Amino acid sequence: MRAGQEFSAGLAVPLLLFRRDDDALLGGLTIGYIRRGAAQSCMIGYWMGERFAGQGHMLAALNMAIPYIYSGLQLHRIEAACIPDNWKSMRLLEKAGFEREGLLRKYLKINGEWRDHAMFSRLPQDGEFAKMMRS
Repeated sequence: MRAGQEFSAGLAVPLLLFRRDDDALLGGLTIGYIRRGAAQSCMIGYWMGERFAGQGHMLAALNMAIPYIYSGLQLHRIEAACIPDNWKSMRLLEKAGFEREGLLRKYLKINGEWRDHAMFSRLPQDGEFAKMMRS
């Protein structure tokens, strides 16, 4: 219900990832906290089913979502935060062209505990999207 309300209000775009051959639900990616005005930015969050992790599905999803964020939603900045010891998530963001910006202290409450998060961002001139738009 909340996802539908945020989508209707232009604040989020929730996406689910399905495998093509059998429609198995692989995971999800949310383009959320969409900010207009001077910021023109969003925050992405994602999750992947454990048995589908490490197979490149989320990188493929990010590579499809990023051009949509810049061109379709016309946003300027994409942000993502992850727990610093989640090296798989940090590596995924780096592969997708995100750059680490710093540490957000006690940023989100995870399992009842306030946890630090590494902040990553991506701008239109970063990564493969920039190459594609120049050609």
